[in-house]
Amino acid sequence: MSIIQQHTSASLSDAWRTINIDALDPDSSQNFDTTTLHPPLPEVSDADVRGLNGQVRQLLRGGDAEGALRGCLENPVYSGGEGVKDAHMQTVVEVLQSIKASEMTPMLQRIHGSEGGSELIDVLMKYLYKGMSGGAANGAGGPRTSARNLTPQPTGGFSQVGGRPGATNENTGAGMSVLLSWHEKVVDVAGMGSIARCMTDWRKV
Repeated sequence: MSIIQQHTSASLSDAWRTINIDALDPDSSQNFDTTTLHPPLPEVSDADVRGLNGQVRQLLRGGDAEGALRGCLENPVYSGGEGVKDAHMQTVVEVLQSIKASEMTPMLQRIHGSEGGSELIDVLMKYLYKGMSGGAANGAGGPRTSARNLTPQPTGGFSQVGGRPGATNENTGAGMSVLLSWHEKVVDVAGMGSIARCMTDWRKV
């Protein structure tokens, strides 16, 4: 009788593995805490975001749209409640809506060409995708940060978005149009690599 014929259905089952080889592998997740792979992020409070958003709006009122955009992107909210993240998202959108279409590409080129500018552009890409995807529900189960909430804000400057009061569908389409326009310009300036980095980064806004 051959060796193959000597094996029964019982001996060919998965019960033969009696040694946990994963425990012997130094690279196995059983031998270290995988959460240590990601450095801890500082918790952002609601007060912190309110203070930052106030500074950003002050820059907008002073006519420094680029400084306002940099302020948003240099201080992304990675760690905090959904309400805190949504509040900062609304400020980012407010800044984006206040910038003229003709100023978008030159501003992105200046930011991208500055020190650490590539990372700032990647952060902007994260916020664009968050806005286009509808954001996330806040901790209290309230309204979502979605395109229908991306309505014009009183910044005192030029806004690409306009519409009649109560024209929800128009505001939804206009808000999405702003995000898509920025997305196109970001890809033109930073290339497709920005999309890949945005999708693979474990830090989410």
